Amino acid sequence: MAKTKTAFFCQNCGTQYAKWVGQCAACKEWNTVVEEVVQKEEKTSWKPTNSVAKRVSKPLLVHEISTEKEVRLNTFDLEFNRVLGGGLVPGALVLLGGEPGVGKSTLLLQIALKLPYKTLYVSGEESQKQIKMRADRIHPNSETCFILTETKTQNIFKQIEATEPDIVVIDSIQTLHSDYIESAAGSISQIRECTAELIKFAKETNTPVILIGHITKDGSIAGPKILEHMVDTVLQFEGDRNYVYRILRSLKNRFGSTAELGIYEMQGSGLREVNNPSEVLISKNDEGLSGTAIASTVEGMRPLLIEIQALVSTAVYGTPQRSTTGYNAKRLNMLLAVLEKRAGFKLGAKDVFLNITGGISVDDPAIDLAVIAAILSSNEDIPIEKGICFAAEVGLAGEIRPVQRVEQRILEAEKLGYNTIVVSKNNKIGLKNTKIKVQMAAKIEDVVSSLFG
Repeated sequence: MAKTKTAFFCQNCGTQYAKWVGQCAACKEWNTVVEEVVQKEEKTSWKPTNSVAKRVSKPLLVHEISTEKEVRLNTFDLEFNRVLGGGLVPGALVLLGGEPGVGKSTLLLQIALKLPYKTLYVSGEESQKQIKMRADRIHPNSETCFILTETKTQNIFKQIEATEPDIVVIDSIQTLHSDYIESAAGSISQIRECTAELIKFAKETNTPVILIGHITKDGSIAGPKILEHMVDTVLQFEGDRNYVYRILRSLKNRFGSTAELGIYEMQGSGLREVNNPSEVLISKNDEGLSGTAIASTVEGMRPLLIEIQALVSTAVYGTPQRSTTGYNAKRLNMLLAVLEKRAGFKLGAKDVFLNITGGISVDDPAIDLAVIAAILSSNEDIPIEKGICFAAEVGLAGEIRPVQRVEQRILEAEKLGYNTIVVSKNNKIGLKNTKIKVQMAAKIEDVVSSLFG
């Protein structure tokens, strides 16, 4: 019997130590180093069969390297394809993280059931009957999706060799364990070893593998930080369980942009793709309400119209409150200072609350002007005229600054029936034959006078 070996790992970043230390030298966190049992063997779990040629890498000159475009696998989910950058790349490892109950398993099971390729869905958290109950609600007649309930990687690879799937889904990586590491499932060393085995399998067979990962209470993916470095793509599935809308973001993508956004609606029959999110993010209020403004923003390649709500009221306590949902609080404080200094509005003794509807977070500076319009509308208790939207950044001098891709924003506003859009005077616009009125503004004072007289 081999001698049992132990090592010390940081639970936060995965750094290995020969002995226990109080503070991790890599991430500077205290009391995160724990001892784990490690049994190292030279053999590996995934052994390619005769059908998989052993590839030996050799150096090539730059002009000898093939530049043919890699053919991606279509997932037949427009939102998922968009976030990935056009589909699944063969041999890629995708990690999907999200809070418990947000719908990670539902999303990947739904994709697996609708794919025309042979798919192996491996679950370490639910039985086959439980998965079948969910599949009956989503797409019960799938003939290409195989369900396996297993947590041991050696057994999973045996079934992979038997079925030879085109795509493998693992739910979840924290439940897997390998015989070659003697620590418990979900530990630092087990997650790292199981992921390494799956990476070797994916790269040698050109089979894409999608992993589901748990997240910690602070929102980061559980396990060592090296897990996110090992995989090719890291996706985040967000959303409040009390609301029906879910947002899919890309945090890391070696094969595409990280600025793309996918939106889903949770229904009894699964997740429905929201192809026109602007209609979802804007409330259908016929009555004019003060404190609301519409902003035209861009997420990745997709223009969106979002509704911004503001509430300005007299401060009850000594210190005025500044609260935001889905918007940077420091940015709000900056805009309030600009309003007081450049436009003469005394908001220093008032509470200001700001909310971006739909549960999404926006970092685009092009919504600055809409934020100011919503704040002033609430402060004056005068609703903004229907059919007006905004797309401009506000500078510290009170000037209205130009934003990128303003033509896309204008066309999106026109498509949704808006008749006026306020943009910076310095934006160069080459659009012709548009029905929407493009109103140019140079300073905040121009916007205030046109909106509130």
